[in-house]
Amino acid sequence: DRITLLSDADGDGVAEQRIVLLEGLRSPFGMALVGDELYVANADAVVRFPYRPGQTRIEEPGTRLADLPGGPLNHHWTKSLLAGPDGTKLYVGVGSNSNVAENGLENEVDRAAILEIDRATGRTRVFASGLRNPVGLARHPETGALWTVVNERDELGDDLVPDYLTSVRDGGFYGWPYSYFGGHVDARVQPPRPDLVAEAIRPDYALGAHTASLGLAFYEGAMFPERYRGGAFVGQHGSWNRSVPVGYKVIFVPFANGRPAGMPEDVLTGFLDEKGNALGRPVGVAVDRQGALLVADDGGNAVWRVTARGR
Repeated sequence: DRITLLSDADGDGVAEQRIVLLEGLRSPFGMALVGDELYVANADAVVRFPYRPGQTRIEEPGTRLADLPGGPLNHHWTKSLLAGPDGTKLYVGVGSNSNVAENGLENEVDRAAILEIDRATGRTRVFASGLRNPVGLARHPETGALWTVVNERDELGDDLVPDYLTSVRDGGFYGWPYSYFGGHVDARVQPPRPDLVAEAIRPDYALGAHTASLGLAFYEGAMFPERYRGGAFVGQHGSWNRSVPVGYKVIFVPFANGRPAGMPEDVLTGFLDEKGNALGRPVGVAVDRQGALLVADDGGNAVWRVTARGR
C-alpha cells in the first residue's frame, strides 16, 4: 500500500500493480558471478570471493583482484561490474570525479571510463573513455556488443544534457568533459580540446536530461510478449536538479537487429506522488530465471518483481 506501480498502458498484458518482494536491499550493480567465484566492485577495488550454489551470504575473506580509482576525492564512488562473454575479462564502469573536470584532470585518471580487468592477473586497461558516469552495463544477447547507460553532466538547464544508452567500442572516446552527444562543445571546460571533440563518438540513443538512468538489462526471457525479446529495460533513478521532475520509472527501449528501434515505453511507474515527492527510486534492473523483471528501488528500500499478467 506504500506505492502504486502501474504498467500495461497499451494493454499488452505485461504487468499490473505489484507488491514488495524483498525488504532491506540496496542496488545490486557491482557484482558478477563467474563459475565458483563471486566478484564485487567496491569503491576502490574489485574483490573476489569463493561461491557455492545456493549460498546466500559471504562467509570467507575476499581477495583483492584489482585496484579501482577511489578516494579521498570520490565524486562518483559506486562501480558497476560485468563479466565478459567467456569469463576471462571483467568490465567496470567508473564515473568521473566531477561534473565537468572542475576538480582537475589529474583527478580523472582512469575515470569517466569503462575499465577491462584480466581475471587471471588483475591487469587493468581503459576499454572506453569520455563516459561521464557509465552505470548500467550489459551485452546484447544477439550481437554480443557491450552497451551502457550514462549519466551526463549538469548545470546547463532543465533540458541539457541528455543521459543516454549506447553501444561501446573498444578504444572509443565519447566526449566527456570536452563535448556532449558527439560534437556539442562544453565551453566551461578549459583549455578546449578540438582534437578530442573531433574524435567523440555520438551515443546511440538519448534517454532525456537528468533522468539519472542507471540500470540496464536486455530481455532474453519468455514470460513477456515476443516483442520484448532483445530490447532493453532501463531503470531511471530520477532527477534531483530539474524544475519539473523526470525519471522515477523503468522504461523499455525496443530493439531490432541489435539496434534501438522506436520510442521508449513506460513499464513501471507511480514512484512520484501528486506533489512530486518520490515514493521510490528505481535503480538496478535484472531478469530472473522465469523471465520476470526485477527492479531494485533504493528509495523504497525494496526489490520489485514485474510479471506478465496471468503468470
